[in-house]
Amino acid sequence: DVNSNVLVARSTGDPQLDKAVWQWLSWDKNQKTKEQIENLLQNGEHKELRDRLCCRLTFGTAGLRSAMGAGFCYINDLTVIQSTQGIYKYLEMNFSDFKQRGFVVGYDTRGQVTSNCSSKKLAKLTAAVLLAKDVRVYFFSTYVPTPFVPYAVQQLGAVAGVMITASHNRKEDNGYKVYWENGAQITSPHDKEIIKCIEECVEPWNGSWNENLVDTSPLRQDPLKKICDSYMEDLTKICYHRELNMQSSLKFVHTSFHGVGHDYVQLAFKAFGFQPPIPVPEQKDPDPDFSTVKCPNPEEGESVLELSLRLAEKEDAKVVVATDPDADRLAVAEQQENGCWKVFTGNELAALFGWWMFSRWKENCSQDADVKNVYMLATTVSSKILRAIALKEGFHFEETLPGFKWIGSRVKNLLDNGKEVLFAFEESIGFMCGTSVLDKDGVSAAVVIAEMATYLQGQSLTLAQKLVDIYEMYGYHISKTSYFLCYDPPTIKRIFERLRNFDDPQSYPKCCGVYNILHVRDVTTGYDSSQLNKKSVLPVSKSSQMITFTFQNGCVATLRTSGTEPKIKYYAEMCALPGHSDRSVLEEELQKLIEALIENFLEPAKNGLTWRSA
Repeated sequence: DVNSNVLVARSTGDPQLDKAVWQWLSWDKNQKTKEQIENLLQNGEHKELRDRLCCRLTFGTAGLRSAMGAGFCYINDLTVIQSTQGIYKYLEMNFSDFKQRGFVVGYDTRGQVTSNCSSKKLAKLTAAVLLAKDVRVYFFSTYVPTPFVPYAVQQLGAVAGVMITASHNRKEDNGYKVYWENGAQITSPHDKEIIKCIEECVEPWNGSWNENLVDTSPLRQDPLKKICDSYMEDLTKICYHRELNMQSSLKFVHTSFHGVGHDYVQLAFKAFGFQPPIPVPEQKDPDPDFSTVKCPNPEEGESVLELSLRLAEKEDAKVVVATDPDADRLAVAEQQENGCWKVFTGNELAALFGWWMFSRWKENCSQDADVKNVYMLATTVSSKILRAIALKEGFHFEETLPGFKWIGSRVKNLLDNGKEVLFAFEESIGFMCGTSVLDKDGVSAAVVIAEMATYLQGQSLTLAQKLVDIYEMYGYHISKTSYFLCYDPPTIKRIFERLRNFDDPQSYPKCCGVYNILHVRDVTTGYDSSQLNKKSVLPVSKSSQMITFTFQNGCVATLRTSGTEPKIKYYAEMCALPGHSDRSVLEEELQKLIEALIENFLEPAKNGLTWRSA
C-alpha cells in the first residue's frame, strides 16, 4: 500500500502516533482531509498530528461537536462514518425491529471548502452506513430546522435520528446530534455505550463510503413533505387567536441568520393566520460563511441583529424575531416608545412565554382540568421565574441539568405518566412551547411570540410592558449571564478544583468578597450542602464542571463549563418576592456580586481568561 511506504519512510518515532497516522491514511477517502494529515507528516509536525489523531470526539450537551477538518477529534467524513457505525451496532443490540422502523437523517447548511466537508455530505454518509446494512432511512431531501428531526423520529416511529448541525457555533464547526426513539436527545447511559460501540468499529465497512446510496437505495425515503405538513398542522394546537392574527396590523421582521429558518418560519406564520414576516434579504438564504455577522449566534444581542433592526425601522415593524442557523433557538427585539430597541434575554422571554402558555391553558381548559397535573420545566442555570409563577398559580415546576437533552427526557417521562407539560426553556434562548417537539424549537417560538405581541397590542400593551406586569405580579427576577473564553482545559480544571479546596482541602468557599454563602451545590461531584444527606438531587455530571452558590442575600450564582464551546459561563440571579421590588437596587446588588464572583473565583487576569466582549 502506497500510504504505508510513505509511513515507513516517515515514522514519527512514536508507535502510537504511527499507528494512528497509518489508520487515517488507510481509511480516509476524502482527498482534502487525507492531504491535511499527509502534509503534517511530511512537515514533521508531530505535536499537531498527536492533537488531531490521538483523541476521539465525545458526547457533550448537544451530541458530538467540533471543528471541521482532518483528525479523529474533528468532524469529517471518516469520524461521521465511524460514529454512525457505532450507532448502528448499538441500535442493533437494542431494537430487534431496527431495520423495519428505520432511522431519520437531517442536516443544516454548514460547509468548509478546505476539507470538502458539508452538512449535506456528512448526512449522506450517515445514511450510507445504514442503507448499506439494509436499514430503512428517512433522509430529508433538503435542509431542515433541527426540531424536525426529533419530531420526525416520533411521527414516523423510527428508533433514532441524527441531525448534522453545529447550531449557532462559529462557521468552522459542525456537529452530530443524536435523538432516541422517544424524540429526545440521548442522555447517559446511551451516550457512553455508543462511544464504546464506536471504538469497537472504527474501520469503515464495505459500503460506508457510498454516499450515492441515498439516491439509489429503495430503502431511502424522503419524509420532507409529510413531516413539514404534519408539523405545521400540529403547530395550530398552540394557536389561540387566529382571527386576531388575520386582522393584525402589527408587522414583524424575521432573520434566519444565513441558516435554515426562512422557509419554515414563513410557513409557521401562515399556519397561524399571519401575513408573512418581512425577511432580512442579506440573511435569508443559507451561507456557510455567515458573511454578515461576526458570529452566527443571536444570543449576542444587538451587535448581531444590526441588519434586522435597521430593516424593521425602515418598514415600521415593531418586533424582530431571529432564529439561529439551525432554527432551534429564538431571539426577540421590540422597539420601545423612545425609538430604542429592547433585545430580550432568554430569561425575560421565558417569563413572557410562561405567563402566556399558562394563561392560555387556563382560558381554554375543560371544567374538570386539574392545575396540579400541569408542569413547566427549566434547566437549573435558568431563571427561577417559572417557579414563582407556579407557586402562585398552583402548577408544578421542575428543574433539570443544563442542556435540553435532560428536559426532553423528563418531559417524555411526565407525558407518559399522564401529566400535561405547557412550556420548558433554557436561558440560552431555547424554548419548547407545547409538546409536539421534545426539544427546543425556534420556529414554533417565533410564531407564538408573534401571536402574543398581537394579543397584547389589542390591550394597548407591548411585550416589554407585559414583562414588567409579570415581574410586579410574581416578583422581580433580575439575572445576568455571560462568559469568559478559555482555550486551556488544565486552567479550567484548576479554577474549579480551587473552589473545591478553597480555604482547606475538601472545603468550598464560605463567602465571596463581602457576600456570605448559604449553600453550595457541585453537580460534578454530586455534593449539595442544602440537602440533609449532602447529596445533589440532580444527577451527577462528571464530564463537565458546574458549581452553584446560594448567597445569604437571595442571589443564586452558577459557574460552569460550556458543553459545546471553550467557555466558562456564569449565571447569576436575584429573586425578589412580589411587592418587594425596587428594580434598580436589585440590579446594583447583582452587579456588585457578579464583580466579586469574577474577581474572587474566576481570577481572569491570573488565569489568562478572555472577556466575552473582547
